[in-house]
Amino acid sequence: MEIMPDHIHLFVKTVPTNSPHFIVQQLKGHTSRVLREEFPFLKSRLPSLWTRSYYVESVGHISEETIRKYIEDQKGK
Repeated sequence: MEIMPDHIHLFVKTVPTNSPHFIVQQLKGHTSRVLREEFPFLKSRLPSLWTRSYYVESVGHISEETIRKYIEDQKGK
């Protein structure tokens, strides 16, 4: 995982039966709920913590190491 000012990079491993949409929906829903519980002022200031958009890439054609290196390299940008 790498946290950027306006987005995050996650490297998620899951079973093939979980669709990317389902995984993103679960992650966004859970983190929104946890953050709003920890920081109650977010409830009144922001109608939504996450946008509906996301980007997904499978690692079938590139190695796990390449993905990890890409995410790590984002720190300097």
